[in-house]
Amino acid sequence: MLREGDRVQLTDAKGRKSTITLKEGGQFHTHRGSIDHDKLIGQPDGTAVTSSGGTAYLALKPLLPDYGLSMRRGAQVIYPKDISQILIHGDIAPGTRVVEAGAGSGALTNWLLRSVGPEGHVYSWEMRDDFARIAEENVVGWHGRKPENWTLAVGDVAEAEVSDVDRVVLDMLSPWEVLEKAESILRPGGVLIGYVATTTQMSDFVEAIRERKTFTEPEAWESMVRGWHLEGLAVRPDHRMIAHTAFLVTARKLAPGTQAPRRKFKPSKGQQALRERKARQAE
Repeated sequence: MLREGDRVQLTDAKGRKSTITLKEGGQFHTHRGSIDHDKLIGQPDGTAVTSSGGTAYLALKPLLPDYGLSMRRGAQVIYPKDISQILIHGDIAPGTRVVEAGAGSGALTNWLLRSVGPEGHVYSWEMRDDFARIAEENVVGWHGRKPENWTLAVGDVAEAEVSDVDRVVLDMLSPWEVLEKAESILRPGGVLIGYVATTTQMSDFVEAIRERKTFTEPEAWESMVRGWHLEGLAVRPDHRMIAHTAFLVTARKLAPGTQAPRRKFKPSKGQQALRERKARQAE
């Protein structure tokens, strides 16, 4: 049942979405007429309503993916396709203790809080005070209050005073600069996750992880999502897709004093030729 204060997403026949918060006596105005909030209050979730201009809308309470894409933004939000990869490959489950840097607009934070549950905890660090305020606003907007299992700090994650955490998620321009801190606060076997936008950042981050020799061999990938057009027998891929947004890099912390077996890579023909040329020059 829809009640006053509920957030509702209105979708028209073309799939265009608008999010409103129900208020007695309130109205939602569009170029196709207005909708009285009172027509929705007291109705079941998933009901239809018609504007004064005759346009029909479907009213549904938004899911968390909908909320994340429609909420107010400071920093660019992490897309649901990448959030799902972080949650799965980070194995973030109830009871997990996670350090997140930075908080951005709070999109990932909301999912982390849901995943760790009341018995877990999320420690979010954000360098910019304005972004931190927006993140807190968006987290409170979804949960209705500031969750007890969330600590938000404004500043550098290098100053974090937590220890023995299970996961560290770095969504920042230069994640390699805080690797020493990430290493010191992660428990053995804990997962390090980096979210970086460019190949240069990915390469720098991966090489920095390797140099420390305290993590497993890092893995990196990107995800792409393509929808499909479904209309009778006209079944085909959509012309648009959510392609590259960022790269994900993961590695696990080794036990103290442990040296992992060195990963062997088959050299490319170009690398082999370069080595042979250098060998000849050295003779």
